[in-house]
Amino acid sequence: MIKEKGTLKERVEAALEKIKPALQADGGNVELIEVTPEGIVKVKLTGACYGCLMSQMTLKMGIGRSFKREVPEVKDVVEV
Repeated sequence: MIKEKGTLKERVEAALEKIKPALQADGGNVELIEVTPEGIVKVKLTGACYGCLMSQMTLKMGIGRSFKREVPEVKDVVEV
């Protein structure tokens, strides 16, 4: 098995930087709050994403899917 470079949090942060431009293009953003040892990523949606009717779909299908693809240890993404 190939050892991934960086800590879990560092790899999640790198994946987040790839996602942010798409959210920012629509006036939104996402802020990393915490990455638990169990692989739960806690984020805060801001800007146009905060309170948007599609925010949960963005969170699970966009952000969550991207995190899981980039960082397989991620089990879930939740909004705080």
